[in-house]
Amino acid sequence: MAQPFVLPDFYVPYPARLNPHVEEARRHTREWARGMGMLEGSGIWEEADLDAHDYALLCAYTHPDCDAEALSLVTDWYVWVFFFDDHFLEVFKRSQDREGGKAYLDRLPAFMPMGSTAGIPEPQNPVEAGLADLWARTVPSMSDGWRTRFAESTANLLNESMWELTNINEGRISNPVEYIEMRRKVGGAPWSAGLVEYAAGAEVPEAVADSRPLRVLRDAFSDGVHLRNDLFSYQREVEDEGELSNGVLVLETFLGCSTQEAAEAVNDLLTSRVQQFENTALTEVPGLCVEKGLTPVDCAAIAAYTKGLQDWQSGGHEWHMRSSRYMNEGVNTGPPSHVGGVLGTSALDITTLFGRPAASRLRGRAHLPHQRVGPSLLPDFDLPFPLSISPHHRDALDKSVAWADRMGLLGDIWDGPMLRGFDFALCSAGLDPDATAEELELSAEWLTWGTYGDDYYPLVFGRPRNLVGAKLCNERLLACMPVDEPAAGAALAVSPMERALADLWERTTGPMEAGARVKLRRAIEVMIESWLWELHNQAQHRVPDPVDYIEMRRLTFGSDLTMSLCRLRHEGELPPEVLRSGTVRSLENAAADYAFLINDLFSYQKEIEVEGEVHNAVLVVQTFFDCDYPTAVSIVDDLMRGRLRQFLHVKERELPLLYEDFALDEDARAALDTYVHELEDWLAGILNWHRGVRRYKAEDLRTGAGTTLLKEPTGLGTSAMRVAAMLTR
Repeated sequence: MAQPFVLPDFYVPYPARLNPHVEEARRHTREWARGMGMLEGSGIWEEADLDAHDYALLCAYTHPDCDAEALSLVTDWYVWVFFFDDHFLEVFKRSQDREGGKAYLDRLPAFMPMGSTAGIPEPQNPVEAGLADLWARTVPSMSDGWRTRFAESTANLLNESMWELTNINEGRISNPVEYIEMRRKVGGAPWSAGLVEYAAGAEVPEAVADSRPLRVLRDAFSDGVHLRNDLFSYQREVEDEGELSNGVLVLETFLGCSTQEAAEAVNDLLTSRVQQFENTALTEVPGLCVEKGLTPVDCAAIAAYTKGLQDWQSGGHEWHMRSSRYMNEGVNTGPPSHVGGVLGTSALDITTLFGRPAASRLRGRAHLPHQRVGPSLLPDFDLPFPLSISPHHRDALDKSVAWADRMGLLGDIWDGPMLRGFDFALCSAGLDPDATAEELELSAEWLTWGTYGDDYYPLVFGRPRNLVGAKLCNERLLACMPVDEPAAGAALAVSPMERALADLWERTTGPMEAGARVKLRRAIEVMIESWLWELHNQAQHRVPDPVDYIEMRRLTFGSDLTMSLCRLRHEGELPPEVLRSGTVRSLENAAADYAFLINDLFSYQKEIEVEGEVHNAVLVVQTFFDCDYPTAVSIVDDLMRGRLRQFLHVKERELPLLYEDFALDEDARAALDTYVHELEDWLAGILNWHRGVRRYKAEDLRTGAGTTLLKEPTGLGTSAMRVAAMLTR
């Protein structure tokens, strides 16, 4: 069968190396698979299938430095996960048996106990038998933190197979953002990252395991692994198996382009994710080690882990070029002449460091700030949710402006007329049309504080590249939000932004339980940490990678903060596992993405022409696709429509399944329905505010000769600074 496209030139900056214990791993894993019942008689594989796939070769390339025992165990894990994938396909995907698939998956976590394995169920099939054996052989040498992380990634890998099965049943191809998020779970690369920790003997220190730099390393690694696999497996998955979860198919559908063009676009995204990995490893991880005061042993473990992820990328590429499981006709598996015929270096070709990879890296740093772009181009927003406006809008506007003046927020980068033109009360009135007068005032003041901080950080800390001052400011803001005694934060507040936050914190959290305070504090912490990410890119003058941008933009926009305030209303009405479920998170992420993309479209002229920003989705799309402004707007519009369709799909098709899966009673179902309606109000209110606010229209911006030198900010960390900025009204 002819290949559906020519494989692109891959960006593979690290050489693949082969573990010398590969033959021992082959012998061991063949006998292990037979002992678990995965070969003859399983109905899935014969010994010839296992030999042809050669998972020992995969593991020998992806873990080149571990000893023979570790390599054999890791190989067994990969045999198990690939067997599971094929077993689930044959038994449940082909028959579209969702109910049977869920029951099958629900049993598997019992074979990964955190404590003694004595109480596990009796395995009923090779997947259960293999998991029980592997868990018992692996976890004794690993910490409790690693066990928890690995069990979670294994459960995600297994459970999100239901997402694939549901899409197959409905003939539904996901949108690109949904695909990247879900592919990480079902594709298993975060799970592979956990095995890197085991094989490299380099556990990630628990104190930083969930930090942004380590999280981005894992996610960028995962995306690279999955997108590479999608290119090699397109023919088998799409043409043979009828699979719909493949990145080439997703982009082919989304962009309306040929399969070859989609393959090139997937490869460009793969390149971008590998370059994001490199940027994070070189510019964020060292700072994290210093900032957290990690020991030399911990720093060495992180370095070994990072190297292990690099080895996996190159080794995985090498294996894909050799395995009979994938489309790889015509690829060069011999060593390139310019590296002297070293075994295992066919994945490394230095010519791939140039051309498209080099051009994309250059575009990300060559953006010329303050280009004339003219008034922002706006598509037709077809948001189907009705708008309601609170009758307390004008009262909240007057009170929130007066509050900002009392707090001192109108003394440097903003003044009274500007803030009144911003009219955050109008946004609150749409977000929460049923709020009381007091609730609406508080909401408007939260939006005022959050937007003030979002404007303040780039001006005060970004332009002078004062990242240390920004981190110190963050620490002081966090100190203004004590969980035990909310009123105590006011005594620690010095700057206007601190005083305003301490005031909001006391008024909002005073009536709350401690657990709710912790959740809200975390949402605010995540938002202000995301402001540091923007400063980091600003210091590098780097247009962000598309995936990193989308995931961080949800945070810089404050989506998690405003949604947290909404979720806390339903505290106790819904089981926490429902709010943490993939279905609800998918709903929230789709809404958050639609909302910030509204903002990026309206604010394009303000941010690109006036402020010289690099954080705008339209600019990110222009840079990635190397296209003009109108084309980028069209792509962003398509993405918004895709995210809206996903929101509606989750609401109409997935929530009813969630009700059944969690056996929710009528009250819980009503609470979740109310929360969905609140998200719809949230979207309608945000769109209405952007249309009516005096912040983004061309006539609201002072450009060119209208550039205004703002007064010198007087807050903490700003002494001796003069801040020039383009003034918005």
